[in-house]
Parts: sequence; C-alpha cells; structure tokens
Amino acid sequence: MNAKRGRPRNVETQKSILSASYDLLLENGLGTVTVEKIAERAGVSKATIYKWWTNKADVVMDGFLAAAAARLPVPDTGSVFNDILKHASSLARFLTSREGKIIKELIGEGQFDSKLAEAYRTRYFHPRRLEAKQLLERGVQRGELRENLDLDLCIDLIYGPIFYRLLVLGENLDDGYVENLVKYSFTGIN
Repeated sequence: MNAKRGRPRNVETQKSILSASYDLLLENGLGTVTVEKIAERAGVSKATIYKWWTNKADVVMDGFLAAAAARLPVPDTGSVFNDILKHASSLARFLTSREGKIIKELIGEGQFDSKLAEAYRTRYFHPRRLEAKQLLERGVQRGELRENLDLDLCIDLIYGPIFYRLLVLGENLDDGYVENLVKYSFTGIN
C-alpha cells in the first residue's frame, strides 16, 4: 500500500476498493481491470483510489494479497521435510485454483509492466520465498539439514520446478508431483 499524508483511510472504503479490485480480477482478468472500473464497483471516485494507491498495479496487488493471505499458511510440524511438503503443496494447490491463476496472469502481464512486476515480486513472491527460507533455517537449527546449505539454491531447487511446470510446460500440478519433487530434492540436500 502506498503511504501518503492526509486523512487516514476509511477502513470500510478501503475494504470496498480492495474487494472490488479482487472481484474484477477474478471475473474478467487483469487486462480488463481499470481504476475506473474499480472506482465504479466500489462506489468511490478515482481520486480516492489515487489518493491511497499510486497505480492500478498497487491496488490490484493489495486486493489480491488481502484475499490470498489466508490460503497459504506457514506450517510448523516439527519436521523440515513435512513443513516444506505442506508449504509447497499448499502453494501448488493455490496456483492451480481459480484465484491462483491470477498469479500466472500477473507474471505474464509483468513482462510488459515493470511496476506490476516489481509489485508482485516484492509483495507476493519475496514474502513466500522468505517463508520457505525460514522453514529450511529451522531444519538447519534442529540438525535435520546440513549447516552449510545454500538455502536460496535449495528454494530454487524445490519451488522452481513448480513454476516451470505451471508456466512453461502448462502441465498439471498435483500432490503426487509435489511430494516426489520434495522427496527427490531432500535426497540431494540431506
């Protein structure tokens, strides 16, 4: 969210704007969402939106993040393998859900809109990556993983194939695929 000076946001108006942006995103896709349509759906002026957000990408990302946050909990099972398996499986299920398909659209659109790309990288992907890193760090602290692991490379090794399969190959992601992926990855990093 954009932090500008002035009156604080009206919480109900903010919720209405975020909900409108998310609903439009789900209904019609990113390409058809405009600040004008968000304002119309939320019953506010475009000026209200621009007072609180810099551009369409910011308000759409906030709407998406507000709706998606509860779908990706960070597990703590006491086992790094189980934590990563649950985390990666939740991500794969989310990415193949109706809401998760928005991520594919955002990534595609981000190739032409650098502000959108920066928004989804810093506000969606970097936090997910930090969650995965924390799960692996717990595994190192508990002695389940080697201390000298390159954690960033491990994240790429585990999560990269999920995005490759989804975005490049266009193939299905299911729990069996993710389980095998995590098992094979852990064989190499344990």
